[in-house]
Amino acid sequence: MPNSFAAAFPVSWKILLVVLAGILLSGCGLNAIPTYEEQATAAWSQVENQYQRRADLIPNLVETVKGYAAHEREVLEAVVAARAKATQTQIPPDILTNPAAFEAFQQNQAALTGALSRLLAVVENYPDLKANQNFLALQSQLEGTENRISVARRDYIEAVRLYNTELKTFPGVIWKAVLYSDRQPMQQFSVAEGTKEVPQVNFN
Repeated sequence: MPNSFAAAFPVSWKILLVVLAGILLSGCGLNAIPTYEEQATAAWSQVENQYQRRADLIPNLVETVKGYAAHEREVLEAVVAARAKATQTQIPPDILTNPAAFEAFQQNQAALTGALSRLLAVVENYPDLKANQNFLALQSQLEGTENRISVARRDYIEAVRLYNTELKTFPGVIWKAVLYSDRQPMQQFSVAEGTKEVPQVNFN
């Protein structure tokens, strides 16, 4: 009997059945969870990259401002301290599913945003600094970076929304129970926090 069954389904047909089964399964959302997970992880990498880009601009910005407003010591030191805390804090591999680590990251970046906003507000009092070519170049780079941060955060928020929704809705909830039981919801940024303290860098 087994031999007759095998004869009825040649190897080529077996391969075709496997391929068709794979297509049907993928159409039922089998790969949705890992796909959305990869998209969210990639979006997070862009968030980190843009925050790092901003941090890299700050030392030159501080030095340039110091050359014209050295007595604004408290404001300058606050920016340096906030940058140090934001860049020196270790980011664990599980940050996207670790509420405490994600919140710490978000708070550190928000503190740096606030300190940077205060520094840029001080610049209004120094017309010569506002006309300095080095400062103008840094201003332009910082403005572009803040825009990229906003875009990266928005993309991450959307990617995580899709991933978290897939974990909780059909058929994703079934695949999570069967194949992806170790997957956990990812942490989200607060949209309001991301939009209320964006540094103003346009002095025209």
